[in-house]
Amino acid sequence: MNVAIMYSGGKDSNYAVQHALEKGWNIKYLLSVKPTRTDCYLFHFATVEHTPLQAEALGLKHYLLSCNVADPKKEAAIVEKFVAEKQKSKAEKVDAVLLGGTGLQATQIRSIQEALMPYGIEVFAAHSGDDHETIFRKMLADGFDIIVTQVAAEGAPKWLGKTITKENFEELKKDSERYGFHLGFDGGHMDTFVVDAPTFVRKIIVDDMETVMEDAYSGHVVIKKLRLDGKKPQKEGQVVAAKVTA
Repeated sequence: MNVAIMYSGGKDSNYAVQHALEKGWNIKYLLSVKPTRTDCYLFHFATVEHTPLQAEALGLKHYLLSCNVADPKKEAAIVEKFVAEKQKSKAEKVDAVLLGGTGLQATQIRSIQEALMPYGIEVFAAHSGDDHETIFRKMLADGFDIIVTQVAAEGAPKWLGKTITKENFEELKKDSERYGFHLGFDGGHMDTFVVDAPTFVRKIIVDDMETVMEDAYSGHVVIKKLRLDGKKPQKEGQVVAAKVTA
């Protein structure tokens, strides 16, 4: 199956990449959309501008679009216009578009589904219905290096700019239970940026980053300087994105 992946650069969209590779699907391209505003319904705001470097680390074809509206149908129309144009090319035509996440907001997935339905393109979340905690723990066990880049919930600001690890995950879980934010970050409680994963051929190094708070509970990071590290040694039997012809 030929697929495109909606790619924010966060943990869930990177797990969708890993899922597609494990299924043996051909990833034709990653599609990222960078909003010019923080109140978009469908797209992450923080650090999406750095997805081209992540795509380079993955070795996958990538496109970055812009969005200046805050309306689910209008935002989905941006994706529709782009994907519809790509469907004219045999080299980039896809059967499905994958979204990250294990329990996406209904508005998000439904908007993309409705936009691409006329083209016969299937739209689904890579891990819909799976247990959030189980998937999160598996990411960490697999070697995902995850930085929290945006927060919008009580108790979440302490995690802004921090890396989630196997060692501090229990603390994150306790905070989730105490303050009521979603442990898997669904609902926009937190967004993330992945600097390393099993699918990365090269790791990303963040050299300069600052946090910006908009109010007591909401804020985001600004990555000012980052780079690709040297080539990583691959584990035997590891599936890497760079081996996929996009």
